[in-house]
Amino acid sequence: MKRMLVVVSIATVALTAAGIAVANGIEGAKSVKEVAGTFTATTASSVQSRTCTTSDGKTIVITDGTYTGTAAGDPDLAGPAKIKARSIVNSTDGIGVVSGKIQIDVASGQNTEARFDAVLKGTQLAGFATGRAHDPSAKLLANVSSDFNATTGFANGKIGGTTGGTAAELGPGTCAHSDNDRETSHATGTVTAVSSTSITVAGLTCSVPVSLQSIVSPLTVGSRAEISCSLTAGVNTLVKAKHR
Repeated sequence: MKRMLVVVSIATVALTAAGIAVANGIEGAKSVKEVAGTFTATTASSVQSRTCTTSDGKTIVITDGTYTGTAAGDPDLAGPAKIKARSIVNSTDGIGVVSGKIQIDVASGQNTEARFDAVLKGTQLAGFATGRAHDPSAKLLANVSSDFNATTGFANGKIGGTTGGTAAELGPGTCAHSDNDRETSHATGTVTAVSSTSITVAGLTCSVPVSLQSIVSPLTVGSRAEISCSLTAGVNTLVKAKHR
C-alpha cells in the first residue's frame, strides 16, 4: 500500500496548492463574474504510458499525453481546446490523480490557459483549475470535472456549472466605493418649537425619528439645546440632541 499512499498524497498537495492560488488570485481584483463552459478532448496524440507493480501487488500506470477537441460556453471558454496531462493511476483499485494544462483558443485571438489538478475515481475526474482568461489581466478560478481515460482523453467535461462547484473570472475593472456622504447641520441655542415629530433650535428645524423621541421629549420651548441633523432624501433628520 506504500505506493498508493504516495498517490493520495500527491492529490492532497495539488488541491492544497490550488486553494492557495485562489487566495492569491483574489488580491487586487476589481471585478468578479461567474463563467461556465463544457469541453471534449478525445483526439489523443503523443500518448506514452509506463507501469510498475508495488510490493503489495498494485499496478501503477503513469501516462503522459496530449488531447485535443473543442470547448463551448462563455466567450472566454469557447474554441478549439488542447489539454496536456499526466495521469498517475492505481489501476488495481481505480484511484489516481490527473494534472496538466488546458488551453482554449478563443475567438478574440488571446488564449485562455489554466493548470489543473484533479482526483480520478474510476473514470470520473474532479478537481480545480487556476489560470488566466483571454485578457492577460483576468484570472480564472474554476472547478473542473469530466470523464477521463488515458487512452481516449476527456469527455463530458465541465468548467464550473456543476452542483459541485462553479467558475469565476476576476478582472482588472473598476470598483468604486459607494458614496454615502451626507450633508449635516448643527445648531446651538433656544428651542423655539418642539413636538414628538420635529424640533427647531436657533432657526434649524429637523424631523425627529422614533428612535430619538425619548431624547427630545424633555426639551421645552425656551430651553437651550444643541442639535445635529443629517439631510437624507431631502429631509433634515435629527441624529443627535442634548440639553444645554
